[in-house]
Amino acid sequence: MEDWVIDDDTLSVERKSILPGEGFFVPDSVEEAKEEAEVEAELTGADVAVVADPDADGLACTALVREVYGEAALVDAGPHDLDDALERVAEYTEPGARVFVCDLCPDTYDEVGGALETVVERGSDVRWFDHHQWTDTVAEAVRDAGVDLVVGDSDAECTADVAVRSLDYEFPDYLVELAAVTRDHDLWIRDDERSDDLADFSYWADPEEYVDVVAEHGPNLPAEIEEFLAEMRVEKDALIEKAVARADVEEVGPWTVGVTYGRCSQNEVAEALRQQGTDAAVVVKPSGSASIRGTDDFERAHEVARQVNGGGHPKAAGCKPDLYDDMLDYAHHWTTRGAVAKQVILDAFRNLEYDEAEAAAGTGAAEE
Repeated sequence: MEDWVIDDDTLSVERKSILPGEGFFVPDSVEEAKEEAEVEAELTGADVAVVADPDADGLACTALVREVYGEAALVDAGPHDLDDALERVAEYTEPGARVFVCDLCPDTYDEVGGALETVVERGSDVRWFDHHQWTDTVAEAVRDAGVDLVVGDSDAECTADVAVRSLDYEFPDYLVELAAVTRDHDLWIRDDERSDDLADFSYWADPEEYVDVVAEHGPNLPAEIEEFLAEMRVEKDALIEKAVARADVEEVGPWTVGVTYGRCSQNEVAEALRQQGTDAAVVVKPSGSASIRGTDDFERAHEVARQVNGGGHPKAAGCKPDLYDDMLDYAHHWTTRGAVAKQVILDAFRNLEYDEAEAAAGTGAAEE
């Protein structure tokens, strides 16, 4: 296959909205070999390591840990490759290393237990900071393994907040402010315009670049970064517009759910759908994953996601339906704009229990 076929720079906005990024078409084996070499180089000889989600929250935690300990090797990971990241930490870090896991929540202990126990056995101190919705069973198992786990209130704290209050260190004001502005976006408060800048910069920048910049400047990004963001947002806004335009609205039980498809910034799309009167939004991505966003009238996004190979917060969750056996399935996904994935996720909404009083009132904040 010629490189130009998957080159994002040659795609129109319309086609880019429908297709996944070029990294999707690189076989996992190739990507894993590259990652293995990079992680080995990063972790070899490290006395402090951070395994973190590479979004603004996880990377802010990395900056905070480095403020305390001077240096810390960063391994970025998502929920589905957390076990691999922990195995690499166990294999390559120095015996007795300090290890931090930030902004990540496993669905079950079995997914990470073996690797985590090896990390605890080899390390001197393993701490885990998060703010997602943990089950009591998983949290207890992680603590029983010897991990200092601190889980913040997902309605009030981001993981950076948890790190600030949990690390025994007097952080400078600008790093405390970094945590506060990160929370503003991560909890979708949006009272501080700088929080969108942090979120966008963490998405477009290399994780190490992001950590270096916020470690020096906190939430007040330098002018050259602001200019970079302004250039990138031209295309970002166009992709958001495409996703909003192709959205459908479904009535599911007592809820109005906006459902769309596209490569886009899911939070902004969800906000646009909320302004159109939806209680929840589903954004299915060309890669096969999906984001589920709630509102004050729907705080059960994590319950929907758990039914479809995912998890998250009451108002913000993610998943990837198990629908793709080969490239033909993905081709169908792209040409139908995620039709099967949309239906599976809507069925998960339908599976939620709610009482008739809520249905009559048109609300959806039922307790689990």
